[in-house]
Amino acid sequence: MPSIRKYRRDTSEVSCCLKYVIFGVNVLFWFLGLIVLAVGIWAWTEKDTFNNLSRLTNIALDPAFILICVGTITFIIGFTGCVGALRENTCLLACYAVFLALLLLAEMTTGILFFVFKDWIKQQATTGFQTFITHYREDPDQQNLIDWIQEDWLQCCGVEGPRDWDRNAYFNCSSGAVGSREACGVPFSCCRSKPQDIIRNKQCGYDVRKPSYNFDKAKIIYDKGCLEAAEEWFDHNLLIVATSAVCTAFAQILGICFAQNLRADIFAQKAKWH
Repeated sequence: MPSIRKYRRDTSEVSCCLKYVIFGVNVLFWFLGLIVLAVGIWAWTEKDTFNNLSRLTNIALDPAFILICVGTITFIIGFTGCVGALRENTCLLACYAVFLALLLLAEMTTGILFFVFKDWIKQQATTGFQTFITHYREDPDQQNLIDWIQEDWLQCCGVEGPRDWDRNAYFNCSSGAVGSREACGVPFSCCRSKPQDIIRNKQCGYDVRKPSYNFDKAKIIYDKGCLEAAEEWFDHNLLIVATSAVCTAFAQILGICFAQNLRADIFAQKAKWH
């Protein structure tokens, strides 16, 4: 009777669980980055920024530009992690780990600088928001961002108060001479919302800063500036913000460790082949 040879298949050094965890997580980031990047590019082209060079002076404050930057970074990190894990490419996995490390370093540096140069950052935020107010009617993205901050997030009006809207050509009190109906008023996002309102009154902020205004302004619009409201929001939500930052940093450190472990497994597998 012929002898039966038993063949034993060598076990792989590469952990399938680790490989597909990295792949699964990063394929989501890949598609998320692609979507954010596409939205940013669409918003950028809709505003025809390159044909209006004056808008390039405040490019760092442009929400569309910020979306493009965030989408590009997320897309690159997701691509290197996803393809690197799937193809067991040590070079892409190394790039993935380096990108995560650089991003983590940038976040830690930003957090430290935020506390060290708190007054300077406050001044820059004030200048940036004032610029947003000046160009409120010129850029729909900045307009929507200001409306969201004032109406939905912080329930505030202006940087330090409603008077900051004098910086805008449409809401300046002197613009009434040239026929602006919004003169000496504020945007509708400064108005206090009423539960009984089914349709948002877009004209609720008209004339509220005129001396002859007969109603109680404090009941109609927010009298608190967004800078003060933001400081109060951070004070009340400091624990949530800190917890989110720690969880994000932990997830990035975990990603770096996973990528390095997978690279070590791949190198061990290649050594067995040789």
